[in-house]
Amino acid sequence: MEVKLWNDKREREMYENFAELYAIIKATEKLEKAYVRDIISSSEYETECQKLIAHFKTLAFTLKDTVPSIERFADTYKMDCPAAINRLVTSGVPATVEHRAAAATSATNSAAIVAECVQNFITAMDSLKLNMVAVDQVHPLLSDLFASLNKLGILPPDFEGKMKMKEWISRLSKMGAADELTEQQARQLHFDLESSYNSFMAALPSACT
Repeated sequence: MEVKLWNDKREREMYENFAELYAIIKATEKLEKAYVRDIISSSEYETECQKLIAHFKTLAFTLKDTVPSIERFADTYKMDCPAAINRLVTSGVPATVEHRAAAATSATNSAAIVAECVQNFITAMDSLKLNMVAVDQVHPLLSDLFASLNKLGILPPDFEGKMKMKEWISRLSKMGAADELTEQQARQLHFDLESSYNSFMAALPSACT
């Protein structure tokens, strides 16, 4: 005896769309796992993933009234496809595109921090040239420089500039706010700043490549 799953053409089309949605989710889950395991190349993954996402978006729009929640659809049909749900519903773009966007954001942030470090180096050196040698004048400048250097992840923890600024900040912290650096101390600090600045600029090309 033949059992019909639908009563009319509209119902038949709905079930066919359900079957297609099920297939897209399953295919995306397999694709995500294949990419994570390096079974396919990044270019192959991205091409196929974009196709699946495009088909999914079209189908999800068509089914928006009958399937308001893709997560609920997956639960109803016992689909254990977390990677597919994340890619199709949450992200909406291939993982390769996400990674490129993250890298671009990181590069932009790094460039901004580099500019901040350069500005802080120059400000500190210029202040000493203008004979601003009181502790309450020098300490904030070195603290800002030290903080900006620590924000730049491409520099190693033992970077010369970090170590020297930390030493100077510690030394100044033991002095009174109105105390002033001697001529010899100011000269040494300027030398350390200039040396650290040169090391900083030299470290950038190799650190960024």
